[in-house]
Amino acid sequence: MTVSNGKRRQPSLAQLRAFAAVAEYLHFRDAAAAIGMSQPALSGAVSALEETLGVTLLERTTRKVLLSPAGERLAVRAKAVLEAVGALLEEAEAVRAPFTGALRLGVIPTVAPYLLPTVLRLVHERYPHLDLQVHEEQTANLIDGLNSGRLDLLLLAVPLGVPGVVELPLFDEDFVLVTPLDHWLGGREGIPREALKELNLLLLDEGHCLRDQALDICREAGREFKGAGRSPSVEGGGGRREGAPVTTTAAGLSTLVQLVAGGLGCTLLPRTALKLETTRSSQLLTGYFAEPAPSRRIALAMRAGAARGAEYRELAAALREAMRSLPVRVLERDV
Repeated sequence: MTVSNGKRRQPSLAQLRAFAAVAEYLHFRDAAAAIGMSQPALSGAVSALEETLGVTLLERTTRKVLLSPAGERLAVRAKAVLEAVGALLEEAEAVRAPFTGALRLGVIPTVAPYLLPTVLRLVHERYPHLDLQVHEEQTANLIDGLNSGRLDLLLLAVPLGVPGVVELPLFDEDFVLVTPLDHWLGGREGIPREALKELNLLLLDEGHCLRDQALDICREAGREFKGAGRSPSVEGGGGRREGAPVTTTAAGLSTLVQLVAGGLGCTLLPRTALKLETTRSSQLLTGYFAEPAPSRRIALAMRAGAARGAEYRELAAALREAMRSLPVRVLERDV
């Protein structure tokens, strides 16, 4: 049956519920009691459904109610629709519950090995119904994934300066200088940043934000570069020199530190990576910069207006507390 504007009329859920009850009980009074409707309202809902569909669903007599052939077929469909609606409501209930369902977290490689144990422990203990899915990628890929909806939340170094992305800072951490055993800066404290002008500094491959941060620190110290856009190494300036620039590349911090242990140069490590990476070799020393030491900021990042934004802010607050035991300066709030 059609109405004006050529649009087919849609049955209501109340009509389908009334018909399904009658189809099950084959008795108006029992069906009405089962779904909490009055008998006249139930009868009216079934009649309205018949009018909407343009078919006779029931054969009514003074003694009993029977399903018509059409009613027998459509009763199955009505039941399926009501079950689907019930499943929809259950799913909505689950979505409304905070910290449930999937959360796709993107993490940069220079953070993942050192912070994920803390993140995973927090999620396991405090949010047991959260399905945390971790994706380790470089910064550019993570931002693309966030903007496309492939990822929900990022854990990475900031600032990003990306429109439409909100940063939830967690902590600041200092960089330290990792050197071979025989290096003149090995084990020293209060190292001036200007010392970076005199080193062969090993860096990560292009694409790692930690490489860019190291280059920025060197520039701030007055460092001059030769081919810094392509070369994975930094050539020393005046003063004490360590030989020719190193032209070795590394895809990760573990390899980078082993290259330092082999005497190929020095590198900068974030404090959170120091314990894990330097305990693998006895051929390393650590030097600490004078205050204020060069540092980086780590944050969560989400899409502006994210539907779960309140959850992400709560997660950021919980992570700040969980990370107080790390060698970092935890930030007290979103800044």
